[in-house]
Amino acid sequence: MTTPGAFRVASWSLTAYRRFWRLNLLSSLVQPMLYLLGLGVGVGSLVDRNVGSGDVLGSVSYVAFVAPGLLITTAMALGAGESMWPVMGGLTWQRGYHGIAATELEARDIVLGHATWMAVRCGIAAAAVALALACFGETRSWGLIPGVLVAILVGLSFAMPIMAFSIGVKLDGAFAGVQRFLIIPLFLFGGAFYPLTQLPTLVQWIAKFFPLWHGVVVARDFSLGTVDWPGVAGHLAYISVWIAAGIWVATVRLRGKLYP
Repeated sequence: MTTPGAFRVASWSLTAYRRFWRLNLLSSLVQPMLYLLGLGVGVGSLVDRNVGSGDVLGSVSYVAFVAPGLLITTAMALGAGESMWPVMGGLTWQRGYHGIAATELEARDIVLGHATWMAVRCGIAAAAVALALACFGETRSWGLIPGVLVAILVGLSFAMPIMAFSIGVKLDGAFAGVQRFLIIPLFLFGGAFYPLTQLPTLVQWIAKFFPLWHGVVVARDFSLGTVDWPGVAGHLAYISVWIAAGIWVATVRLRGKLYP
């Protein structure tokens, strides 16, 4: 649950964001547009010519299949990236978290403030992607609206556990490992760009362990209008467990670091 202190922490992050929001919003529009044109439209035209009806994608065009994956992976990458170096900066470089700890705010306020800010950031980025997707007839759908909400949850499900990890990191070289061995493999093999069934069984189970695949499935169901509500509830519950666990661990670790 968000606290009044959490909103104060989030507003602190907003103050810094005001300096570069235009460039950030522009990149959030351009990058998915390039992905959609290159991977969705370019590669998709080859896939559609070689995938017949009833095959892996059935009657769904490849660009329509990929679009929800772009929405969710954007939030994943943003939530993860903004919970590594910025968190370490707040503890080690700029030491902004130490300044907050000197006030009446608690560790829970800092963690929930970060969660609130990540929800806003992921929401802005996901909305920008949805706007880009709405420019194309094959990816335009009312399902993009709930897809943005799902993207926010997925962004938080990566942001909060990674924040918990970042609190204990002493050197930022560890973050390159997170990007190289977690975020990039999930981006490529998490079910965003082709059905997970095309991968070996072990890889499928690893991908299903992380919240990305669950978010992609739900967003794709909304986008294509094939919503299975019990399945959606199960996927969203699993994503929420990741968020709650990340918040709890981050709060405990931050309290031990700043409030001895």
